Amino acid sequence: MDQRGLTATYAQSRARFLEAAADAGAVVVSSEHPSRGLANETLAIDVAVVGPDDAPAVLLIVSGTHGVEGYTGSALQYHWLANRLDERPDDVRVVLLHAFNPYGFSWVRRVNEDNVDLNRNFIDWSDAPPPNEEYGGIAHLLVPDAWDLDTQQSTTMALLAYAEEVGFERLQEIVSGGQYTHPTGVFYGGTAPVWSHRWLDEHLAGLVGNAERVAVVDLHTGLGPWGHGELISHEGRGAAGYDRASAWWDDVRSMVDGESVSANLSGDWLGALDRLLPSIEVTAVALEFGTVDTVSVLQALRADTFLHASGDPLGSGSDAVRAQVRAAFADDDPAWFDVVVSRFDDVVSAASANLADR
Repeated sequence: MDQRGLTATYAQSRARFLEAAADAGAVVVSSEHPSRGLANETLAIDVAVVGPDDAPAVLLIVSGTHGVEGYTGSALQYHWLANRLDERPDDVRVVLLHAFNPYGFSWVRRVNEDNVDLNRNFIDWSDAPPPNEEYGGIAHLLVPDAWDLDTQQSTTMALLAYAEEVGFERLQEIVSGGQYTHPTGVFYGGTAPVWSHRWLDEHLAGLVGNAERVAVVDLHTGLGPWGHGELISHEGRGAAGYDRASAWWDDVRSMVDGESVSANLSGDWLGALDRLLPSIEVTAVALEFGTVDTVSVLQALRADTFLHASGDPLGSGSDAVRAQVRAAFADDDPAWFDVVVSRFDDVVSAASANLADR
């Protein structure tokens, strides 16, 4: 098994993470997922904790919110355990949450076992989901009834024509901002809290403990220039969390204010932290690493969604679709990982220093 860079499977990533956590003397707690993986393996959210229980500050680093993006996130978490453990300030507890969406990680999907985008599932379910009427008008183009070459070409051309009509940024918002009406579509937010959502509701307070302040770095891939790590805030300029993040890391982009490579999202889990940790100072960012161009990413997601909507995710052509998805979200080029690691180290170092500097 490679000890640097991305592994080939979820099971390898998990084994490497758990081995490194044990070597680091971390306290590890695992919660088994009810589904099975692509190779019929056990799935789980694994949490490794390093540092004192009574630490006034906690740094939470999360991988695999979007399943397949966990290949990079897991490699970075392993890197921290293997190479940066000694840099942890004495009064900061580091919590590594591995594979927030283990099903998507194993099946090489962005979504979970319910075709739900976990980062669109954290809306207030006591109210009606936010509407996205425009999505319904192009749903048949995004995930058509067939996926032959002619259909792919015709629907792609129709989507590009629609982008010219409404503008690319508006199309991105319609497609990726979240929708709650097409369960076999892309960026679907579900009908209720999914398993990983319920897990976080139950466990997050315990992970944080009695800390007075918490920093969260949620690791993502798939948007932006190759290798670039953009720090994305779910808050707008002038909000306390945004201002702290900007002071810590300087170049932070607000998705609310339209500054980010990400559209403004409905139901992202970082946006739920004020509800989950109401009495704690929280400074949270998503760290998004660019891979390939946006059209290639969308094509991979469309292929994957059609594959699973058609009812046979292990059928003919499924290996090629998973390879396409992996290529869109997990760059196996060592040069890419070198750039990513450097950015990750800088972000974590700044978070640790600011948490400890009180």
